[in-house]
Amino acid sequence: MEIDLGNLAFDVDFHPSEQLVASGLITGDLLLYRYGDGSSPERLLEVRAHRESCRAVRFINDGKAILTGSPDCSILATDVETGSVVARVENAHEAAVNRLVNLTESTIATGDDNGCIKVWDTRQCSCCNTFSAHEDFISDMTFASDSMKLVVTSGDGTLSVCNLRSNKVQTRSEFSEDELLSVVIMKNGRKVVCGTQSGTLLLYSWGFFKDCSDRFVDLSPSSVDALLKLDEDRIIAGSENGLISLIGILPNRIIQPIAEHSDHPIERLAFSYDRKFLGSISHDQTLKLWDLNDILLESGDAPSNQAAIDDNDSDEMDVDANPPASNKGNKKKHSGKGNDVGNPNNFFADL
Repeated sequence: MEIDLGNLAFDVDFHPSEQLVASGLITGDLLLYRYGDGSSPERLLEVRAHRESCRAVRFINDGKAILTGSPDCSILATDVETGSVVARVENAHEAAVNRLVNLTESTIATGDDNGCIKVWDTRQCSCCNTFSAHEDFISDMTFASDSMKLVVTSGDGTLSVCNLRSNKVQTRSEFSEDELLSVVIMKNGRKVVCGTQSGTLLLYSWGFFKDCSDRFVDLSPSSVDALLKLDEDRIIAGSENGLISLIGILPNRIIQPIAEHSDHPIERLAFSYDRKFLGSISHDQTLKLWDLNDILLESGDAPSNQAAIDDNDSDEMDVDANPPASNKGNKKKHSGKGNDVGNPNNFFADL
C-alpha cells in the first residue's frame, strides 16, 4: 500500500492495537490513516499541530492520544478520536524537538537539537529529569526497559546511556568520525548497533561503550538514517539512497534489499502493532506499507517470532563522568529554533 502524503514526512508511528498509522509533515500537519488488507487507506484526521514542521510522532496513553514535537519547541497531545488538542506545552525545550520515544506507561523522553534529553512523567504532569548529554542534535533514542536505561545517539558523533534510576548520564562513548543517526539494541541486550552518516554500522558491547567493538562497512555508501530491530539477530536498515535492507548482525551480512523508495532518502521505519506491516517514509512524500511476511519470504528469510529481551545492565558499566567537549562542527540535519523554557507542569494533566 502507498499513501501520498502531499509533503515531506519526518516521522511515522502505528497505533498499539488498531490498524491506524500517523505521520508528521514538514508543514506542521499531523495525519492519521486507517489501513487494512484489501482496502485503500482512509484519512481520518488532518490536524495543524505545529507552526513549524512536525518532526516527532508517537501514540501514547494506549493509543488514545498522539504526541508530537516540533522545531517551534512545543509538544502537543492530540485526541485520536476527535483530533482536538488534549494538552500543549509551548516551550518544552530551549531548542527544536527532534525525537520522541515511549519509555514506560507513564513516561516519555524527548530530545532536541542542542543535545538535551528530557524525561516527562505523565502521572506527575511534569518534566521529571533533564540530561545534558550531547553537544549536537539528538538523532535517535531507544529504551532498555529491564535496566531502565535510555540509549541515545547524536550528531556530535557520540552515544550516551542515561540511567533513569540514578538520573545521571551513566556513560558516553568516545567521539566517532561520523554523525550517529540511528540506534537499536540487539542480541538480547548485549549489543547496540548505530547507523552513521558514512553508511558504516557501529557495534557496541553493552557495558563497554567507550569505543565500538565492531564495524560493518559494507552496508551502504550513503548514510543509514533509520534502523528497526526485526529480531535479536536481524535489523531492517533504511539508507539515504532509498534502499531498505535486511541485515544480519554477528555474523554481519546483508541478507537482501527488501524494499525501496527509488533514490529518495528513507526518513523513518516502523512496525504495525501486529508486525504484519513495515511502514516507511521517505523524501518522495509517500508512506509505504509493506507486507512484512511477503517481503521476508521473497528474501528467502522466514519471519521470526522471537521476542525482544533486554538483558540487565553490567555491573562493570563504563562510566564517563567528565565527557570531553565536542570537537566536531557538523551541520544539523534539521535547523532548530531556540526559545526560553516555560513551565510544562500542565502538559499531561488531561491524559
